[in-house]
Amino acid sequence: MSGTTISRRGLLQGGAAAGAATALGGCAMGGGDENEGGAKGDSSAVNPLGVKEDAPLEVVIFNGGFGEEYAKAHETMYEQRHPQSTVKHSATQQISQTLQPRFVAGDPPDVVNNSGGNQIDFNGLVSQGALTDLGDLLEAPSLDDPAKKVKDTLRPGMVELGSYDGKFLSLNYAYSAYAIWQSDKLFEARGWEYPKTWDQMIALCRQIKAAGIAPWTYTGVHARYMSWPILASAAKLGGVEVLKAIDNLEPNAWKHDAVKTAVDAWSQLATDGFLQPGAEGMDHIQAQTEWCNGKAAFISCGSWLENEQKKVTPPGFRMSAHPTPSLSSADKLPFQAFRGTGSEPFIVPQKAKNARGGLEYLRVMLSRQGASDFTRKVSSLTVVTGSSDGVELGPGLTSVTKMIDTAGDANTFNWLYNAYYRKLERELVNAATADLLAKRITAAGWVTKCQQAADSIAQDPSIKKYKRA
Repeated sequence: MSGTTISRRGLLQGGAAAGAATALGGCAMGGGDENEGGAKGDSSAVNPLGVKEDAPLEVVIFNGGFGEEYAKAHETMYEQRHPQSTVKHSATQQISQTLQPRFVAGDPPDVVNNSGGNQIDFNGLVSQGALTDLGDLLEAPSLDDPAKKVKDTLRPGMVELGSYDGKFLSLNYAYSAYAIWQSDKLFEARGWEYPKTWDQMIALCRQIKAAGIAPWTYTGVHARYMSWPILASAAKLGGVEVLKAIDNLEPNAWKHDAVKTAVDAWSQLATDGFLQPGAEGMDHIQAQTEWCNGKAAFISCGSWLENEQKKVTPPGFRMSAHPTPSLSSADKLPFQAFRGTGSEPFIVPQKAKNARGGLEYLRVMLSRQGASDFTRKVSSLTVVTGSSDGVELGPGLTSVTKMIDTAGDANTFNWLYNAYYRKLERELVNAATADLLAKRITAAGWVTKCQQAADSIAQDPSIKKYKRA
């Protein structure tokens, strides 16, 4: 395996080219009906995906919170299975700036971890046919049990998450549970218990504030982190059909009574003074560090939190994850229900020189060894069912697995609008939520702004639309 690092000069050149491609708007992303020149070998029981044994493989990893070491382990596994092949590895935080010019030129890598704030827009990749259909991967036998297909090893909802127009185009490898987090050390010392109802949450926030601690902190720069519990509460109150209407850009979906009730409840954190002063200007690391330092009792985040904060978390802190409180006794989903979904999307470009090798690389990642090794290295779960069994987990991830087991598949939900229309969440809902928490708009104003944002996407003919069943 050859390890290379993308240079700063390369990043700057890639960023300039990516900006030009974005400005032109209509630039083709290297799609097409056939994978021209893709390396192919003979399929067999030991090589079900037909990998050409001596074809090199190029893998580009997003060098974010999970780093790149886990990928090097996967690449070694691939080379062990295909010793005539070599893997070229590189990592960057500038995925779009670095790789979009290569997509446009028809010379993309074989596997891309298309993640981070600078990921290539999925809507553009899908609409221009720039991605390989991963359906053969799903139907292939798993490495651990040839009698079981890869698709049968995945957690529920993961195929739906990565599917566009009926094609499975993106493997979201890490499994994230979205939750409200607390320090068990703090709560036990103060005699506090996590609230299961919204009334209990408000009552506890008053106690916490009286004790001289901010009940809540949040990342004002990425305020969408607080849109997650709002929508989770709406789903638990009104059912998953509320989320499907939002995903499908249905008229007035954001004005559903369950959404209105949820945002009205969560807006109390701002109107009643339960948010940490100064949080409006914090990024996620600053807010999370404030929380780790005991400046606030609660924070909204995904299950990557423990790994992201491991360098600054005090000994004995014992962070733990919990579902959003129930808004009423009439909620359609129980308190235990939570949002669980995949993250860290991996794609195989349609013009990859070794697309079959790319599929095989993903199959290696989805093996029990590949998945459990990832969890050991980065303290995050994967979408492979049971892959964390026998792995020593930290207190935060242990609490996440408990939350998953308690909820069960029937009480795990997700929304897809952010995967279908990245701008809608990252820019528009994010801005509305920032305004809500800074008290620049009311709960009703948030609903109006989110609906207007969704309508703008729905009415834009240049944006490809998707339908969730």
